[in-house]
Amino acid sequence: MKSRALTNRAEDPRKDRPMASPRIEAVIREQHRMAECPVWEEEMGQLVYVDIHAKTVCRWNPVSREVQAVGLSHRVGCVALRHKGSYVVASGTCLGLLDWGTRQVQWLAWLDRDKPHNRFNDGKVDPAGRFVAGTMPEPSAPGVWEPRQGSLYSLHADYSVVRHLERLGIPNGLDWSPDHRTFYHVDSLEYCVRAYDYDVQTGGIENPRLLYRLQEDQGMPDGLCVDTAGTLWVACIDAGRVIRLDPETGTRLCTVEMPVSRVTSCCFGGPDYSELYVTSAADGLSPQQLCREPQAGHVFKSAGICPALAWCPHGPRMAAAAPGITRRGQQRTVDLNVARLTD
Repeated sequence: MKSRALTNRAEDPRKDRPMASPRIEAVIREQHRMAECPVWEEEMGQLVYVDIHAKTVCRWNPVSREVQAVGLSHRVGCVALRHKGSYVVASGTCLGLLDWGTRQVQWLAWLDRDKPHNRFNDGKVDPAGRFVAGTMPEPSAPGVWEPRQGSLYSLHADYSVVRHLERLGIPNGLDWSPDHRTFYHVDSLEYCVRAYDYDVQTGGIENPRLLYRLQEDQGMPDGLCVDTAGTLWVACIDAGRVIRLDPETGTRLCTVEMPVSRVTSCCFGGPDYSELYVTSAADGLSPQQLCREPQAGHVFKSAGICPALAWCPHGPRMAAAAPGITRRGQQRTVDLNVARLTD
């Protein structure tokens, strides 16, 4: 269906850039409870994502329009690519390797053991192949979370796990600048996007600074991605929009209005990475709201965003599992040390 509107709302007019009106289409017309963490799998030409509350990892083929799903035993916060048919998943407070063919998960790490009400939320692969993901508390009541319970972890090539940040609210969307020197991270409970210095050699994160803060009536910032120009695209849940931010000035460049309110995350994909895929949620809406939003929980594709800015050079990174990083096209992948896993 057509977009409601694309409104330029740059606080700094000098940074405003003209953009064509996008075409927004619901491409996965299933009412997902909480679709999240979309990532384009270049080798297979398909979109991979999770439905957190349904405890599923999903794959959508744009040619057949078929959605395949693998169910897990706990809520699955995020998924990342390893190699064909193999994925890293963060489910409950555990990290593991999902074999799509067997539908089995080999668990690698169990975190936040002292916080039984926590679970993993969003995650992504860094430019060196580490898997970075955050944990958050489950709500104690609708819309109520205990503060400072979240942490941010990274899974390294030797299967060690490092905690980089703690006492976070709701760790959420994350990505890196095109030069890999800056790490961007959302804390939804604080309604903010922060930037950090990033050491791509070690995975070290330091020197936090506020990049952008939303007012509470503007919705919570949720998932995000970075384009080749280095600007951020941030999904705003309960606001029905994706905003584009200039990391140099901390200003909003434009807003893409979506046809549903509970917008959760976004990523670029398609053959030339010129399509913006946006996930959404049906959970959290009343029956009356669901009647007004029949496409709630669908996954959308927005074309015409601006192809020249679409794809970030570090692209759809592959999760680290063992030494020996190689390249497949523009993707990074790491060969799994099977002997290590079977010890």
